[in-house]
Amino acid sequence: MTTEFKQIVIVLFSIFLTSCSSDEMSSQNNFVVVPPATIPVTPVVNTINYMALGDSYTIGQSVCETCRYPEQLKASLKALYPQKSISLDIIAKTGWTTTNLISEIKTQNPKSNYDLVTLLIGVNNQYQGRNFSIYEKEFPELVTKAIALAKGNKKNVIVISIPDYAYTPFGKVQMEGQGEKISAEINKYNMFAENYCVTNNVVFVSITDITRQGLVNPGLVAGDGLHPSESAYKLFTERLLPKVKAVLQN
Repeated sequence: MTTEFKQIVIVLFSIFLTSCSSDEMSSQNNFVVVPPATIPVTPVVNTINYMALGDSYTIGQSVCETCRYPEQLKASLKALYPQKSISLDIIAKTGWTTTNLISEIKTQNPKSNYDLVTLLIGVNNQYQGRNFSIYEKEFPELVTKAIALAKGNKKNVIVISIPDYAYTPFGKVQMEGQGEKISAEINKYNMFAENYCVTNNVVFVSITDITRQGLVNPGLVAGDGLHPSESAYKLFTERLLPKVKAVLQN
C-alpha cells in the first residue's frame, strides 16, 4: 500500500467518524418536551351572599339604613371574614304580611345562590287581625321558598321570632288595654313558627324577649315609638351571629 493511498484511507475514515458523531449528537438532542400535567384548581369563593326576607323589622323602619339588623349583620360578617366580600339583598317592606312577601318573592324571582337567608315575618298578620290559618298555611311556604333561595340547603336558613310591639310607647298608648292580648297572639305566632322549624330542622332564633324590654329601656325603641332602635338591632345581631357563623361553616 502506497503512502498516498494510506493518506486517502485515513481522510475517509476521519470523515466517517465525524459523520457518525454528528448523527449521534443530533439523535441525542432530538427529544420532545412533555409539559407537566395540569392539575385542576378549585376556585376560592370570595363572596358570601345573604338574603333577608321580612317586613318593617327587616327593612328597618325609622332607623338609618346601616342601623337595621341585616346591615349590622353584614358589617359583622365583614369583620369576621375580611378576605371575603359580603353581598346583601333585602326583600321586605313596612306593612307586609306573609301574603305580600310571597307575592314579592314571586315577582322578583331572585337567584337561588344565597349562602344565608333570614326570615322574619308575621307581625302584620297579627296586627291586621288576619285569620291565623293564613299564617299556618303561608309561613311553611315561605320557609320552603327561603330554603330554595339558600341553594336548597335548609341549614343555610335562619328564622327569627316576631318582636312584641305591646312593649312600646305605641303599643301602650294606641293599643291601650290590649297589651296582654297582643303578647298572647305574638306568642301563638312564634310558637307555631318555632315548632315548625324544630320539626323540620331549620334554625330558629328568638329575639322577642329583647323587644319586651322596650318600656323599661326606651333606648331599644326607635323614634317612632314602635319599631326597634339601632341598639335593639345590635342585640338582635349579637344573638344571630353565633348561628350565622355555624351556617357559614357548613
